[in-house]
Amino acid sequence: MNPIAEKVRTEIITAINNDQLVLPTLPEVALKVREVADDPDADIDKLNQVISGDAALSARIIRVANSPLLRASRAIEDLRTALMRLGIQYTCNIATGLAMEQMFQATSDLVDMRMREVWSRSSEVAGISHVLCKHYTRLRPDQATLAGLVHKIGVLPILTYAEDHPALLKDSFTLDAVIEELHGPIGDLILKTWGFPEELAHIPTQHINFARQSPKADYGDIVTVAMLQSYLGTDSPMAKIDCSQVKAFERLGLDPEMQIAESEDLSAEMEAAMSLLL
Repeated sequence: MNPIAEKVRTEIITAINNDQLVLPTLPEVALKVREVADDPDADIDKLNQVISGDAALSARIIRVANSPLLRASRAIEDLRTALMRLGIQYTCNIATGLAMEQMFQATSDLVDMRMREVWSRSSEVAGISHVLCKHYTRLRPDQATLAGLVHKIGVLPILTYAEDHPALLKDSFTLDAVIEELHGPIGDLILKTWGFPEELAHIPTQHINFARQSPKADYGDIVTVAMLQSYLGTDSPMAKIDCSQVKAFERLGLDPEMQIAESEDLSAEMEAAMSLLL
């Protein structure tokens, strides 16, 4: 790591240890939705009350309920019926993900562009995660979607830091080096602060640990494979990873040579899953 990157890394880690790094907070509606998800006595009416206060989110939840992914026989036009179709847990995870989009915006054009790139990549990884989860595991696709959306959440405070340090912002090589090294542990810290469940709380570090051992396939494996699939055919270093050395493929029972985009059935489902988030 070059000296500037090392200095920035030290400053950011010191800021974290001294509680001086401003970690992003979930939008209010997402916080309320997660409260409902954690309340064993909560019901559809309680969730309806929380989400109906946000017209944009309500409209998007109705759209999710009508998605081809759910293969519904008749169209739904009101929020309560949509919630009944999706269920509390599914709705809470998808609503959290949808509400998070507003966090990926900044005042400076350079940072805003980078944040939108992160959200775009996260949406793609979330869509692939949904499909992989549904076809290759018995885990929950809604949880896998949320895991894909938060896998690079640790980039946000680094970009916010860069916004306050213009020299770093102009030096994209150094900024990329800092992001690569720190976004995982910072992401874990954010998800812990948000009170995310244990199976999602370490996704930011898990998905880039290609030699990670685990007794069985988990959400970290799904996001690892989804992330590597999303970079296929690009100039990213991730496109050059030898997937035969990535343990996640083995645990999911997948061929490391697979290309999800080339499978017609999976590709169509992936598009449908990604369209939920756009």
